Amino acid sequence: MRILVLGGTGYLGRHVAERLRALPGAQVATAGRTPAAEFGLDLAADPPGLLMKTLTAAAPDAVVNCAGATGGDPVTLAEVNARGPAALCAALREAAPTARLVHLGSAAEYGPGTTGVRVAESAPACPVTPYGATKLAGTVAVTSAALDAVVLRIGNPVGPGAPLASLPGRLVALLRSAGADPEAVLRLGDLSAHRDFVDVRDVARAAERAVTTSGPLPTVLNIGSGTAVPVRELVHGLARRAGFRGRVEESTAGSARSAQVSWQCSDVSAAARALGWRPAHSLDDALTALWTAEAEPVP
Repeated sequence: MRILVLGGTGYLGRHVAERLRALPGAQVATAGRTPAAEFGLDLAADPPGLLMKTLTAAAPDAVVNCAGATGGDPVTLAEVNARGPAALCAALREAAPTARLVHLGSAAEYGPGTTGVRVAESAPACPVTPYGATKLAGTVAVTSAALDAVVLRIGNPVGPGAPLASLPGRLVALLRSAGADPEAVLRLGDLSAHRDFVDVRDVARAAERAVTTSGPLPTVLNIGSGTAVPVRELVHGLARRAGFRGRVEESTAGSARSAQVSWQCSDVSAAARALGWRPAHSLDDALTALWTAEAEPVP
């Protein structure tokens, strides 16, 4: 099986590509904007014709789209998260119409949740941020494209390689800088919001199952832990692993995003039925893997 991973040199893409390469007989190639990718490709800017040429050269049986932007101005988010999947689908229809497309969406597409309730795929999507709105636009492009396609709506991924733009990645950098200084202070925003944190290795395994499961799949599947925990638990859990001896200060003002989305938790039972997938790692597992990986010396 020939598999093309878009954004395969990014945070999620690296884990997905590594997992797929372990499949017997799999030929996995990556595509993206970095020199490390086998195929140069920019979903935010390349016209469908150029994307078609890339897909024709790769001749994939399956495409996993891990490319996406989590931060930046609304124009950047729209170009990558909305325009990109639409252009990809247009190119796939011409160059590889029988290939399965696995697109990584986001639980942010749902918007605010109800405390104590796991949100299912049938729930209305009501994003309240440009990120969530542009990810939803990408999902609509994929689900309406008349392709063999599935969108995996990912919770908050945690694990080795977390980027600085994410809270886990930023925390690792702050904790490294603080070291064992008992006078160190971590000044963070409101940590009371509840999030569904999912181990990045579970995300990769879900993508593998979506690629290899035969037959038609539901158009959208939630991929998360199925449990909501306060963001505060993630912060203090990582601080314990770092041996942090200082103190954590939370902003009393909070953040606009946390105020709008104080609860987020996914119902992952549909993924269990369709893919035979369930989360295998706890948040503790994810934090240990994140801190251990970041602590290893660079060769």
